[in-house]
Amino acid sequence: MCQLLGMNCNTPTDICFSFTGFQTRGGLTDIHSDGWGIAFFENKGVRQFLDPQPSSTSPIAEFVRNYPIKSKAVIAHIRKATQGVVSLENTHPFQREMWGYYWVFAHNGNLENFNPDLTGFFQPVGNTDSERIFCYIMQSLRNEFGDKYPGSDKIFAHIHKISLELAKIGELNFLFSNGEFLISHCSTRLTYIVRKAPFTTARLKDQDLSVDFGDLTTSQDRVAVIATTPLTDNESWQDMNPGSMVMFKNGELVAEATTHAWTKKVVTT
Repeated sequence: MCQLLGMNCNTPTDICFSFTGFQTRGGLTDIHSDGWGIAFFENKGVRQFLDPQPSSTSPIAEFVRNYPIKSKAVIAHIRKATQGVVSLENTHPFQREMWGYYWVFAHNGNLENFNPDLTGFFQPVGNTDSERIFCYIMQSLRNEFGDKYPGSDKIFAHIHKISLELAKIGELNFLFSNGEFLISHCSTRLTYIVRKAPFTTARLKDQDLSVDFGDLTTSQDRVAVIATTPLTDNESWQDMNPGSMVMFKNGELVAEATTHAWTKKVVTT
């Protein structure tokens, strides 16, 4: 199983603490040694780092861990290859442009014999089922909404419909974002936590490291972190139910879907 990590917040925040624990899962505290990648949204731009080497020994990962890049949306992935060779073009997360936004996608799972009819704008560069899934989602969104950006609610509803279709084929845990929101779909295992005031001290599971978020934040800050398994051992992470999908905006859960329907959350600030 690959490892996923996402962050969505209401003010630009660095992910150094979470990435410190996450990085070790690529070949040190876990067996995922087939490459890693991370994408930071900065306004409408994306700063992306990819490496087909294990993240636990990657000099690029060490650079990212020590470089406090501030972002409101981040997607990271550690790969354990199931389809496709270990190579840079098969390293997640994947990125495409549509409607004047960059879109970033990372997947954990396996859809065997998934070879959709992809035409036009979105074609895979590598040979993973994950990139084919991403291209299929992007093509479906463009076919549904044409040349005009439809907004996050319509995108969430449409991706929910697609996920119900794809989940019948195999495991489908993924993160998807354009920087304004972050969508997370769970097929087998995903967890999340929303940190907000009053902030406390968090302790990593994979490293001997703690941080007091009260020293680093304001009372207005909200930070949602999504991971395959909890990154800390002294906080209450929320398990996502298999078949569920959630959307975060500004560090807040704003929509939630089950295998039957989706609900828009009432957000209070």
